[in-house]
Amino acid sequence: MSQAIGFDDVVLGRRSIRGFLDKPVPKERIAEIIEVAMRAPSSYNNQCWNFSVVTGEPLDAIRRGNTDGILAGKPDSREFRTFNLVPDEHRGRQIEVAKQLFGAMGIARDDKDGRQDWVLRGFRQFDAPVSIVVTYDRVLLGSDIAPFDCGAVTNALVNAAWSRGLGCVINSQGIMQSPVVREHAKIPDDQVIMICVAMGWPDEDFSANAVVSNRKSVAEAARFVGFDD
Repeated sequence: MSQAIGFDDVVLGRRSIRGFLDKPVPKERIAEIIEVAMRAPSSYNNQCWNFSVVTGEPLDAIRRGNTDGILAGKPDSREFRTFNLVPDEHRGRQIEVAKQLFGAMGIARDDKDGRQDWVLRGFRQFDAPVSIVVTYDRVLLGSDIAPFDCGAVTNALVNAAWSRGLGCVINSQGIMQSPVVREHAKIPDDQVIMICVAMGWPDEDFSANAVVSNRKSVAEAARFVGFDD
């Protein structure tokens, strides 16, 4: 197994990677990462997660189907429940990181072509050489436990990848056209598509890869009850 760097270094140093080198990722390295990630907490040890690891022509077919569908006006067919971010602190954080990314890439506010190109990159899973589609067992559809467990294992996956020199971005745009993903990733009907993770070797010359999103402070996010001050 590859030598991993310290936990805090991984968590504090990891960034979402949206620009990748045109370099394949060994199947063995990905399998190792998944093996480590599956040590994530799982409610009642149900381990409802599954992974479809896609590269090459099947991934290119997903990219084409996803972008063609969006450009043709096909509605979003992601298989998880979505919501509209109202103009509050949550929407504000989304806008903030978008400004960081556009600024890093030199995309001006009135640059419609540049902004559309960026959106289409997301639908193409940022042209990463690998996509890992995370699914869960359909028998658990409607339970909050399955998405919780998928979130835990996805977090572990991107951190395990980072510790081994690989970059990832968790990307719901890449599964916008779920029937296309299901067809080309050969996902069986007894699984629900939760999310996908674009993975590859980071391109250090890609400006957006240097963006570090801001986080709430501990004081904003946590309450300590029953402690002696």
